[in-house]
Amino acid sequence: MGSTSDWETMKNASDVLKDFGVPHECRALSAHRTPEAVVEFVSSAEDRGVEVMIAAAGGAAHLAGVVAAHTILPVLGVPMPSVLNGLDSLLSTVQMPGGIPVGTLAIGKAGAKNAALLAVAILARKRPELREKLIRFRESQTEKVKAATLPV
Repeated sequence: MGSTSDWETMKNASDVLKDFGVPHECRALSAHRTPEAVVEFVSSAEDRGVEVMIAAAGGAAHLAGVVAAHTILPVLGVPMPSVLNGLDSLLSTVQMPGGIPVGTLAIGKAGAKNAALLAVAILARKRPELREKLIRFRESQTEKVKAATLPV
């Protein structure tokens, strides 16, 4: 994430990954304030066994784009809430030039959760145990909706 202030939101992604038993790393690195550290972290990711990257930043920061520029791993971008309600973050994340893709999720908490779930789905293509966990998760989501009642 671009800043430690993003942790409150991105903790949701970490929690989902923990729930699925997916080892992961969490770091605060800024595309603008620590560009060399970002490049070093991203460039060594595959050697550390990383298979998917989730990058989150707010405002006009473009951490996901910088990450994508330095790896061929799938990069999932999570726009952070901001002074413009995250719209600036969304636009800076989703507007990648052709040829350097960033899969962009929703702004904030929902995006953080869904980025982790999408990362799990990517990993599950070659990991049967994750595929089964993801199927069970989806089934539990269905059951929660079916069991919900509304006050009348």
